[in-house]
Amino acid sequence: KLFFTDYGNAAKVERCDMDGMNRTWIVDSKIEQPTALALDLINKYVYWLDIYLESVEVVDYQGRKRQTITKGRQIRHLCGLAVFENYLYTVNSDSLSILRIHRYNGTDVQALARLDNAKEIRVFQKRTQAAVRSHACELDPSGMPGGCPHICLLSSSHKARTCRCRTGFILGSDGRSCK
Repeated sequence: KLFFTDYGNAAKVERCDMDGMNRTWIVDSKIEQPTALALDLINKYVYWLDIYLESVEVVDYQGRKRQTITKGRQIRHLCGLAVFENYLYTVNSDSLSILRIHRYNGTDVQALARLDNAKEIRVFQKRTQAAVRSHACELDPSGMPGGCPHICLLSSSHKARTCRCRTGFILGSDGRSCK
């Protein structure tokens, strides 16, 4: 799945399949300006920052179990969001510091370090990487991912895929070739 935020005409948090199909709103109320998103891949939770409402909130992948982690003026200056173990990590663009927020007790906020011009944060650690099973976009015998000559996108499951073509090409009627 692909998760993303939108704060155009109607602010929301959404999810869809990697090929863009099955687009679903998972949060569309009491949300104004969601600017950062982080996923808990193990427990299947979506965290987001709303800088207008000055809050960090969480829902499950279906948009249920919504909770506010923390709320207040300090959220206005946050950008980027990552989750690892019991903490959320973010960057305060005003003080140029990395913050750690306990995701079960949002009052436990600690500044960890200062960085100049940081706008995003990511956690790279082996335990944050989900195990990959075989999938529909694996290379076929001719070296094409999922049998697609240009782009292979996973669809509704790891066993289904959709071929797409690069700009300037049109997908053939066979759903695979690019012309």
